[in-house]
This record gives sequence, structure tokens and C-alpha cells, in this order.
Amino acid sequence: MATHRRQLMQSTEHQSWTDALPLCQMCGVGTAPNCTYTPDGKGAQSHPNEDRHFCFSGEDGCYLYGVFNGFDGSRVSSYVSQCLTAELLLGQLNSTHSDADVRRALSQAFDVVEKSYFDSIMDALAEKASLQSQQPEGVLFHQLSPQSQKLSERVKVLDQEVSGGATALVALILNNKLYIANVGTNRALLCKSSSDGQNQVIQIGRPHTTENEDELQRLAGLGLDVSRLRQAGLIAGQSSTRRIGDYRVKYTYTDIDLLSAAKSKPIIAEPEIQASQSLEGVTGFLLLMSEGLIKALESAHGPEQTNQEIVAMVAAELAQQGTLEAVAQSVVERVKRLHHDVYASGRQRAASCSRHEDMTLLIRTLNYTLADGALTPTQGGRIYPVSVPYSTCPSSTSKTSVTLSLVMPSQGGTLTNGTNTASTLDEGTPTPGQSPTATLQSCTTTQTTHSPSTTLQSCTNTQTTQSSSSSSGDGGSLFRQRGSQAAQPDETGRVPPYVDFTQFYRLWGSDHGDVLGPQGSSAGLGPQ
Repeated sequence: MATHRRQLMQSTEHQSWTDALPLCQMCGVGTAPNCTYTPDGKGAQSHPNEDRHFCFSGEDGCYLYGVFNGFDGSRVSSYVSQCLTAELLLGQLNSTHSDADVRRALSQAFDVVEKSYFDSIMDALAEKASLQSQQPEGVLFHQLSPQSQKLSERVKVLDQEVSGGATALVALILNNKLYIANVGTNRALLCKSSSDGQNQVIQIGRPHTTENEDELQRLAGLGLDVSRLRQAGLIAGQSSTRRIGDYRVKYTYTDIDLLSAAKSKPIIAEPEIQASQSLEGVTGFLLLMSEGLIKALESAHGPEQTNQEIVAMVAAELAQQGTLEAVAQSVVERVKRLHHDVYASGRQRAASCSRHEDMTLLIRTLNYTLADGALTPTQGGRIYPVSVPYSTCPSSTSKTSVTLSLVMPSQGGTLTNGTNTASTLDEGTPTPGQSPTATLQSCTTTQTTHSPSTTLQSCTNTQTTQSSSSSSGDGGSLFRQRGSQAAQPDETGRVPPYVDFTQFYRLWGSDHGDVLGPQGSSAGLGPQ
């Protein structure tokens, strides 16, 4: 059995039995490989992509989604993505199951996959131990005999085969209810329109790191020094306090100084499962993100408003792209470009943006479909750029100006972004079939820098973290003007200029001795 599982794990790089499973058509995935920048701004991939994902449609209204972040290779992330599917989507779940049944099935699935993974590497571990016992101690490689050098090389291969691990984020939709199971540092966001016409951005669960007080309390109960854990940040090279695989920290943790005092395994694969959320009548989207995507955006702009900016990007792309795959990939590319631009700028955050890890974004829409083609500003929709500026100064007390309003569509509509101000509604009342505008709301205020028109807010409870923003005042007027004052091309197909450069040409001519042409423009300047 162990040999069979080992062969399964080694075959996952090329093909999988899951390739024949039906994919969910309400889902799109975007990815980007890791990148390390050189001083001239160019980037190169330092290792093969270690992220994995799935988005399957099962029987009896069951949908399964997952994002997996591998480290030290993709063996574990590939193995887990296949085995979790087998444990959850082959008839184990159906519409008769209660919330407790679903939670139990999710927890058991992670436990089975963790154990089966270690079973799959037992042969390699045994061979590695046997070869190491045959090697002389304290002898350098070049001093070994040819036979011993071959054994040493084989040990290195086996060490690579059994190393590595993965974090996992799984979303299950059953009976129109959403369940989230998380192990590690990936992130789930739910953006939905509430009954009062406002939109909520909810972070479901918290990452398992040394910044998570619940995790620190768990580790303290095992006898570990919490202050040392906080100071170290990383545990055996990773930020996660829960992960699948990683044999060294699971079975030889007593040899790791930071973990040696633990009474039992400190790094576990037990998922944190969030209570089910009803999706009945909900319009919006679900986002599953790998740690690499989150960290890239946080490195570029700071961690304060990462959720809001990702949601804003998705909303903007949903208004312009024709497929969910294009939406997800466009958002990933935008994050990638932002990260690179900050590095190339040489400003304060450039040092933290010298590299980024693999990035994965999975988008699952809720209760609506995209239009047949991408919406344009001339096709009736209000489409404006959506940006969320950031403050890098923690002492700043001014508020952030954010135009982060969404027009959440009804069934079969198109998600666009707009502004929800009185002047907007007066200027253009939605026509029948057009969704009303709505803004992202929140609970507690976070003070940041930029223009004083909007306040970003967030709130946290034991199970979810809600964060969002609302726009008011002049924050939306700029964008309304862009849509309503679009110039029309003339008979030659050109758009008339809307900025008067006459004074510029006059000053340029006087400074450079150019002869002024008609209307005071320089003979050699201006549109010809």
C-alpha cells in the first residue's frame, strides 16, 4: 500500500485521476510563478511552481474548491490536492448530511491524507536511514570512496523525496451552505451583498502563524516559550504553525531548538473548520488565495488593506473581462505588476519586494453569470478604475480616500463597480434590470493617509474578520465625470482635445524663439 501511494505521489506532476472529474463552470483560477528580481529589475523563476488548486463539481449539488501552497517542492501539495478530492468527492457527502456530518468529514479527510502521505514515504525513510548507517561519520564527501560517494548521492535524492510540506485551504459548498477548512496561511474572502443593499467583505478564519493568539495559546499548552515563538516568527523556515507533511517538524521536532520542549507534536495538520454560512439569496463572490499572492501585495502596499484592494481588483476585472479565468489571471497579473513596480521604484518598500513566491487566486461567483462579452463604458455600464491607496506611515491620522463601491448584480447580471453617492443616483437612476449601486461597509475605523473622503474600517469576531470601506463626498465625482463626459470621435475618427495647451505653446515659443502659428500655437508644436 505504501509503495502504491508513493507511486501516486510521484506521478502527480504529469497527470492525475482527477483530470476526468467535472470542473465547476462558476469558477476561474489565475496563477503566477515565483520570481526573484535582479538589480536591473528583471526577474527569474527560482524554482518550479509549488502551488496547486482544484475546482470540482460533484453530485447532489456538491462543489469542492482548494488552494494549496507547497514548500521545498510540489510533491506534498500535488499529493494532497489529489487525495483530498478522493476523500471528499466520491460519494462521502450528500444533501442529507448535517453541519456536524460535514465538519466531521472534512476533519477526517485531512487526517487520512496526512497519514497516507507519511505512509507513502516510509520506504524512502527506511532506505535513507539504512544508507546513513553505512556511511562513516566525520568524513568529507571528497574523502569518501567511490562506493560511499554513490551512497551519499542516493541519500541526498531520498532526502529531497521525503522533505517538503504544504498548507491547504478548502471550500465546500453543500446544500447551498459554505464550509471553509484551513491549515496554514492561505486566505478565504467572501464578498456578498447584504439585505440592506450594502456589501460585506468577510475574511473567513485567520492564518495559523505565531501572530495568531489562539495558536500561541495552543503551543504554550504544549510547553513552548511563546515569547521565543513570537520573536522567531518562522518555525523550521516556514511561517505556518499548521501544515501537512514536513516530516522533520512532525517526527524529529525534539531536535529543533525552538520546538524541543514540546510535550507532543507542535506542528499539526488539523484543519480549522469555520461554521457553515448560508448562501441562500447571496450575490457576490468567494476568493481563495495562496500565501504568495497575499504576501506580494502586503510587501508592496502594507498589510492594512489587502482584503479591500483584492476585492476592488476583482470587481474592476469582473466589469471588463468576459470569462472568470480572465478575471482571475488579470488580478494576479496586476498584483505581480504592482509588486515589481514597487521594487523598481527604489522607494521605502523596495527592499521588501526583491522577490515573491508562487501566486494563486481562485474566484467562485455566487448566484450570477458573466455577460457574453466584456462590458465597455459605451454599453450602458458605469465602469471606473478602482484603487485603494495605502499609508506607509503608522502615525498618520488622516483618512484614506477609497472609491471601493460595487454594483452587485442580480441573477444573470454583470458585476460592475460604481459609486454610491446621492449625486450619482441623481445623475443616472438605474434603468429596469440594472442593479443598484452598493458600497462596502465595516465596523471599526482604521486611520491612514491620503485625501479625507473615506474611512476604511474592519471588525473581528471569533470566527470571521469583516473589513470593508465606503465612499462619500467628492471621492466618486472624479470617476462619474470620466464616464459621463466621454468625448465622441469626429468624422476623421479622432477624439477632439479636451485640454487647452494654447498657453503652454505660447510660453514654449517665447522661451525658444519659435514663430507662433494661428491661434497662438507654436508652428512646430501641438497637434498637426
